Amino acid sequence: MNKFAKQLLPFCSLIFVFSLWTFLVPHEFLTTTNLTNVLSRSSVNMMMAVGMTFVIITGGIDLSVGTMMGMCGMMGALVMLLLGGASWADVAAGTHISLSFGAVAGGILAGVGCGAFCGWVNGMLITRLRLAPFIVTLGAMSIFRGVSLLVNNGKPFTVSAFTQLDSGRLLGIPVSVVLLAAVLVVMGFVLKYTRFGRYTFAIGSNVDTAFHAGVNVRRLLVSVYAVTGALTGLAAMITTSRASSAQPTAGLALELDIIAAVIIGGCSPSGGRGTLTGTIIGTLLIGVLRNGLTLCGISTNWQLVAIGLIIILAVAADQMATRRER
Repeated sequence: MNKFAKQLLPFCSLIFVFSLWTFLVPHEFLTTTNLTNVLSRSSVNMMMAVGMTFVIITGGIDLSVGTMMGMCGMMGALVMLLLGGASWADVAAGTHISLSFGAVAGGILAGVGCGAFCGWVNGMLITRLRLAPFIVTLGAMSIFRGVSLLVNNGKPFTVSAFTQLDSGRLLGIPVSVVLLAAVLVVMGFVLKYTRFGRYTFAIGSNVDTAFHAGVNVRRLLVSVYAVTGALTGLAAMITTSRASSAQPTAGLALELDIIAAVIIGGCSPSGGRGTLTGTIIGTLLIGVLRNGLTLCGISTNWQLVAIGLIIILAVAADQMATRRER
């Protein structure tokens, strides 16, 4: 399998799945409302998948992004309510609080900052203690969910006045779409044309060679995990705005979809290879696949089975192709 075929396969898979649902459930699938819903959900996942692309290219993995999303949403909403003048009793009771621009901006920054800090901690533990990314982020996954549930005793924070990232428009375009486009353009440029992007690939290809070539491996890895956390925090605030509340269980099992999208998009689990274009296609493929399965009446339990099988097949195909190249 040559390089062009590897890049074309995810796109062909997306076309196949789209055509399949068009044939099986055309009246439910091919509606403006349904397709808008698919794109809306995929846009949040795509933002998180951008950061995960960098992580997997370095040869790492972050299992904590789903629970991190829930915690960032809770922290951002809490700061937003407190800056809006709410007392803790009002916050706990879910009282409607009018939010000023400053309160909204402060809450969004708090959510993004919370994600960046969590990612930074993950990166520091991985690099300073020389722990495997799988182990560190597996532990962090449990910690972040626990914190989310402890903040308000398992209850959500209601921010019904926070709709700017959902219904807000910039030149007629939804703010969330503008943010996603900005993230894709900036991170795509960074990955392809900057030293940071080249070093990311170098570490994933051979970390020892990168180190001896003068790359500050520790600093770059910490930065990659921090950026991934910041993007997760931004995605959390968009989700909070859409739901008008921050749910402590938000992002449940979402890491499976994010990792699957990146790997299906062509990122090698062993590191050193990947593109944001592939990640975009992979994210849309997962979104369309889940949507079609739901419309066909297939339970979420079987959807998990399907996504898991796709991950195994994608990794197996990557390993077979790598062995043939060698």
